[in-house]
Formats: sequence, structure tokens, C-alpha cells
Amino acid sequence: MRQDTQQTRTPRDTRETRDTRKARDTRDARPARHARNRRAGAPVLDGIHVPLVTPFAADGSVAVDALEALAHRVLDAGASGIVALGTTAESAALEEAEREAVTEVCARVCRERDAPLVVGAGAASTAAGEAALARLARRPEVRAALVTVPSFVRPSEAGVLAHFARLAEVSPVPLIVYHIPYRTARSLDATTLRALGALPGVVGMKYAGGGIDADTVALLGDLPDDFAVLAGDDAYLSPLLAMGASGGILASAHLATRRFVELVEAWRVGDLPRARPLGHALARLSAAAFAEPNPAVTKGVLHARGLIPTPDVRLPLLPASGAAVTAALEVLEVLEAGEGREVREVRDAHEVGTVERNGA
Repeated sequence: MRQDTQQTRTPRDTRETRDTRKARDTRDARPARHARNRRAGAPVLDGIHVPLVTPFAADGSVAVDALEALAHRVLDAGASGIVALGTTAESAALEEAEREAVTEVCARVCRERDAPLVVGAGAASTAAGEAALARLARRPEVRAALVTVPSFVRPSEAGVLAHFARLAEVSPVPLIVYHIPYRTARSLDATTLRALGALPGVVGMKYAGGGIDADTVALLGDLPDDFAVLAGDDAYLSPLLAMGASGGILASAHLATRRFVELVEAWRVGDLPRARPLGHALARLSAAAFAEPNPAVTKGVLHARGLIPTPDVRLPLLPASGAAVTAALEVLEVLEAGEGREVREVRDAHEVGTVERNGA
């Protein structure tokens, strides 16, 4: 049963909220951590980070046991970290107590596994963003916050820079800018994206530009120091890795985590014969997973495989159609069959090499 999430709020007659004051006091008490956020010692952002879905039980409550199992599953498969309360988590449809429960589960898993946790903390106003970030101060497992460019209000590019400069200044953790103009209605050119990356306290960007254009090329061709770009459009992971991205935050990585991890490694070591076909195969899986509004298809596949108790999403989202789930399952099965074949080929080659070395 869901818990009552209504809380008494004190009137706010200044820009500084109670949560913001708490964050300021926490920073004053923990100067070493705050100093690390300015760049040195910031989290290493590479590999695959999975933005976890929020599984729902049949009664509509958050299925915390299934969430915990999913977190362990993707980490077991080689994910570098997990993301809580991203768009894929339907965070806007969760009540405050549910958001706390989701964060607590993910923090516990990351604490047990010594894995980095990123938490979504975006807001349309700077003051609301400050308050959301302040709440992360009490969770040492949180290595960074994923913060969207403010949506709907459409600030100028200078306003976006000022917004992130303020958030980076007050945040208890480093920031990952979430650039997704087809959701925020605020496009940013490469110059602004680089300026964001140069801000103290900003350590990376989830890049979901909706494709690859001149600004993508310009950004990845001249990145600020110690600033990582993580692919955010699942289908474009492979070309972005080829251009210099260090990994991805990808919803479809729920479905084939190990293969996504393998793709990052293939590009890292320059194994083009492996990277190119695998990138195409994973792009097909991503296209199938996003055939209907995310995370409906991904949840449908996870449910079909017995990994979450229901495929349910919350309104205004609708559950995925049977046809979309079936299509994604078929693509996934082909991908998994290919993985099994590749493993057998590697094993056979190893056995042949062993025999030859032994002179048989």
C-alpha cells in the first residue's frame, strides 16, 4: 500500500528554502567533498549506466524487490552504474514517498556493490532544482545528479548557463547535464554545450540530441578537460562511441546489458570488426524498445521474461501493445543467439590454439 506523501511545508518568502539551507550547511561541514566536486576526484563517467524502470506490483505500488533484483542484474552483467529517478523511471508520476523508496533501494544496492549511483534531480526552475539537489546530500552513495535543461520555460542559452552555474555552485554532488532538446524545447549549440562542460562541478553530459549533426561533431571534437559525454539516444550509441563518447545512459540496456557493455569495450580497444555489426544489432534492439513511448516496451519485455511483476506504466503513459513487445522480444532473441554463437566460436578457437601449442 502506498504511503501518504503529503508533508507540511513552511512558507517560502525568500529564494533560500529549508532544503537549500541544509545543503549549504552540509557543504560547510564537508568542505573536502565539496572541493572534489569542482573537478578533481569527480566520478569517472564511462561504460553503460542503466536508468532503471520503476516496476509496479498488481496493486499499483512500487515493487521494491523487483527493482532491487533489476539493479543487481544489470550490475552483474557489467553495467558501470545505475541511474535512479530518470525519465525511464517515470519519476514525474511517482509520489514523494515512492521516489524516496526507489532512491533508497538503488542506494543500498550501490553501497553493497561499490557501484556509482546517479540520481535524476531536474526541475523547471532553478530554485526547485536547488531543493532537489539538496536532498541528495544525505546519501553518500550518490556520485552525481542527472539534471535536465529546464523544460517548457525555454530560457535563453545564457539563461541555461546561469541555471547550471548556480546549481553546480550549491550542489553537494557533481552534475551531469541532460541535453534532450526534443523534450525540453531548448536546443543548445556546441559552444554553449562546451561552456556547460567547462563549469566547475559539471562532470558530464547525457547527450540525447535526437541524431548526429554539426553540433554533435563540434562538441565531441573539442571536449572540455575532464568532461565526459554519455550517449542518451540509445540507437546512436555506436556512432557516438566512435566519435569519442565514453559510454551511455540507456534504457534499452535493461534488455541486453552485457552486449551494450561489450560494444563500449569494442570501440575502446578499436575492435572495428566486432563493434560495427554489434552496434547495428543493438540499434535495432533500441529501435524496437522505443517503438512506443518509453518505458512501456522495455517493461513489457521485462515482464514477459519474468523479471518484473507487471508491465504496467502510469498515466498518461499506456502499456505497450502486444505487437511491440513481441517485436522487441524477437530482436532480443536474435541478439542473444548471436552472443551464444560468438561465445562458442571463441571457445573453439581457444581449444584449437591450446591443442596446437601442445603439439597435438
